[in-house]
Amino acid sequence: MKPFAGNFTQQEPLDDTVIAAATEVLKSGRLHRYNSEPGELSQVSRLEQAYAAYQGARYCLACASGGYAMAIALRAAGLVQGEAVLTNAFTLAPVPGAITAAGGKPLLVEITEALVIDLEDLERKAKTSGARFLLLSNMRGHLVDMERLAAIVQSYDLILIEDCAHTMGAAWNGCKSGSFGLAGCFSTQTYKHLNSGEGGLLTSDDPDFMARAIILSGSYMLYERHGAAPSADVFERIRLETPNMSGRMDNLRAAILLPQLDRLEDSIERWNERYRAVERALAGADGVELRRRPQAERYVGSSIQFRLPGITPALARAFVAANRALGVELKWFGAAEPMAFTSNHHSWRYVDAQELPQTDRILSGLFDMRLPLTFSVEDCRHIGAIIAHCAAELGTEV
Repeated sequence: MKPFAGNFTQQEPLDDTVIAAATEVLKSGRLHRYNSEPGELSQVSRLEQAYAAYQGARYCLACASGGYAMAIALRAAGLVQGEAVLTNAFTLAPVPGAITAAGGKPLLVEITEALVIDLEDLERKAKTSGARFLLLSNMRGHLVDMERLAAIVQSYDLILIEDCAHTMGAAWNGCKSGSFGLAGCFSTQTYKHLNSGEGGLLTSDDPDFMARAIILSGSYMLYERHGAAPSADVFERIRLETPNMSGRMDNLRAAILLPQLDRLEDSIERWNERYRAVERALAGADGVELRRRPQAERYVGSSIQFRLPGITPALARAFVAANRALGVELKWFGAAEPMAFTSNHHSWRYVDAQELPQTDRILSGLFDMRLPLTFSVEDCRHIGAIIAHCAAELGTEV
């Protein structure tokens, strides 16, 4: 089998329109979002307007990171110190980290073999815990049946905040991810769907919530300079009783993001072409189980996940090593120790230990791989063939 020679962490270069936008901001010296002339919309305010329009939301706040967006969303929604927050057991560390940073206690919910939150376990824990909040992680771009989830949220009067770091542009029955609850939180970190190195976006239709979030983000009394914010009268009371927790986006990052947002739909189609190429190569591969995408889901295939159910830890490590030897970089969610961005609930020692046998069984055989747009569709066919080959070789050892 011919090895693959591509780089799984190399993003596409930022083009001349992005470079020109960044250069204009640098030449001005006005990097701070509030360094603007009277009546002028800063780059950050322009981004807030543009992303609110893309998302179909009334309001948008640009901030320092997706994790920061989640933490201030919980605070702006009224989270009390020590209060339980329901969230998926399968997610990345910034999600329980944001809950903890906001003063909450993560209450982990089992996942299903479709890699989404288990709605039956969610209902059980909503009923028995008295939790008021659900921070739903649309982990690795997989959407649960959002209509069923919305019914549970309504039944138990939960406050739903969506972590959409992996689902920017995704939708369920035509309704965009991030639109099903009080707020949607998005990331523009390098490995997400828009790239500003670090950055976050928070969207909502609720004026009081967004006014609190804007003050929390560090607006001081400059909230009227925002591009997609509630009217000034909404801030009258909120501005004096909400702390400043500075986490603003700057004009340089916003300038970098605006041209990328214009091309996001094209990027989504390109990711999905690559996803489908790997998916076809893995169809029927020995022991490999892929999630079947529901018809209602519009996904963004910037990564792909598959399972090898029943694999032992020793064989899982051997499988990852065999792929690496052929140039394919896989992450294994069943590993005992966290590696790079990948971890599971056993290594989040700041979270109370919780029994999650179903999640543990699923994660023990779960593998994950990025699909950067620097790869061609043919590259993705090659990668899929290598994974299928290594799975077949693994089968001879079982």
